[in-house]
Amino acid sequence: MLSGLRERVLPEVQRRPLGDLVESLDLSSGDVRSKRSAFWTMLTLSAVIASAGLLTDSTATVIGAMIIAPLGTPIMGIALASVRSRGQGTIGFVFFGSLLVVAIGLAFSALLPASYELLANSQIAGRTSPKLMDLVAALATGLAGAVAYARRDVSAVLPGVAIAISLVPPLAVVGVCLGRGAGWLALGALVLFLSNLLALVLGGIVVFTATGYRAEAAAVSGRSHRRTRLVLGLLLVVVVIPLSANTVLSWLLTAWSARAKAVAAEWISGVPNSSIAGVDVVSRELHIRVQTPGDLPPVPGLLNALRGRIPDGVPIVIETTQGSTIHAGRIGATS
Repeated sequence: MLSGLRERVLPEVQRRPLGDLVESLDLSSGDVRSKRSAFWTMLTLSAVIASAGLLTDSTATVIGAMIIAPLGTPIMGIALASVRSRGQGTIGFVFFGSLLVVAIGLAFSALLPASYELLANSQIAGRTSPKLMDLVAALATGLAGAVAYARRDVSAVLPGVAIAISLVPPLAVVGVCLGRGAGWLALGALVLFLSNLLALVLGGIVVFTATGYRAEAAAVSGRSHRRTRLVLGLLLVVVVIPLSANTVLSWLLTAWSARAKAVAAEWISGVPNSSIAGVDVVSRELHIRVQTPGDLPPVPGLLNALRGRIPDGVPIVIETTQGSTIHAGRIGATS
């Protein structure tokens, strides 16, 4: 059954030879100088485009950066090196390439005004609060990417894989958030990048093993895979724990938002022609959107009314139709 499934996923007639796969994914084989020149050039340009797209909140620009980003190649090369039990030289390209992208994002953060709100930017906010489902989607994308590399006839889908996996934008967000002193937001974006990296490596190992590349490589290598499995297992634990915790927290915040909306509606009821447009969860904060033609009631009154309905410590942000944003504080933190 397994061999039949493997033949359907990767027919032998479409299977790329191991040598060709190595040539595509190993930046230390073949024309090394040209490969590395192309990698660093395109990665730098991708980081610049991604950082500019993030700061302008432009989805199209960020997608363009994803398409040309070459970081997925050495990451998939890690999977192939693990299967072949060969040197992990590609890890260096991933590590130093990641540092380059973070540094460029850090430099771009200097262009932001002092009053800039990071979480008001959807491109940034959406990458600072990853969830477990992001890892599930990334694993499927990693499998698709590995199949695309291993088959001759579906390599055209690789740009779509690059868009789906999102490697450079989270790293650029890490740099931007570090430049603004938002360490927790930077950590969230870093976890998103690590989950995507892990998904690519795991997907590559599964596909390259199932399609016979490990058996083929074993004919010339007797090295143990124990160390590689241990490292991947530890990385999986490191990534899954914060993703799971953030998923639970986001679910709770969504449930609490319904209570917050009812309390806020009562709080604003004394202002004529005012209403609550909605309550949104944005990076672990509750954003209460208020439609009002006049002044708001005292904000401490809202926090006091929410106490007991929402757990202490949850940050509350009020957004009005007049264009103002009020960071009301945390539940239970006011007298």
